[in-house]
Amino acid sequence: MDSGLIGKLEKAKRYAEDRRRFRFTKFEVDFKGDNSDHHVSYDNGIFKCDCEFFLTHNRCGHSMALEILLKDMIATPV
Repeated sequence: MDSGLIGKLEKAKRYAEDRRRFRFTKFEVDFKGDNSDHHVSYDNGIFKCDCEFFLTHNRCGHSMALEILLKDMIATPV
């Protein structure tokens, strides 16, 4: 590995350790739940999940798990 790439890798590791540098605005993820898999999306502060609980509550264990995982890297859900 050349020295320029080594420097970039070290910088990337430093960036990755500072969660405040990141702000997710949109993403989609396949979530492996206990009973079945679910598709969760996030778009500018709004989560969506294909599970039944989310349809009636606009939050669910899957979306809340992502809120916890991505704490300080997403806008607070509306």
